[in-house]
Amino acid sequence: MEQTILKTLKYRITVPSANAFLVRYLEAANANNKVSHISQQVLNGTLKSYRLLKYFPSKLAAASVLLARHAVGTSEWSPDLMKCTKYCKEDIVHVAKAIIRERIANND
Repeated sequence: MEQTILKTLKYRITVPSANAFLVRYLEAANANNKVSHISQQVLNGTLKSYRLLKYFPSKLAAASVLLARHAVGTSEWSPDLMKCTKYCKEDIVHVAKAIIRERIANND
């Protein structure tokens, strides 16, 4: 049965990683290089925390974009990001705060 499914999908499968979501969200936000680099750094930092595993990869990616946009002083969340992510700012603020707490706890 597994072979039938894989053949039907032509072996085009992937794991929904946070990085895959991040790339999509950055495109939707028309992010500049600075926002892209900061959000990638923030997201990479989440890989070191066991406590952050409870969050969906899509929420970690969205929170990384939120934090990066805040860091550079641009609008933290936009209608385009809301449409692409299906999250409003309130849905991810607690995730962003958890990321910050983890970075402080780990002296990052």
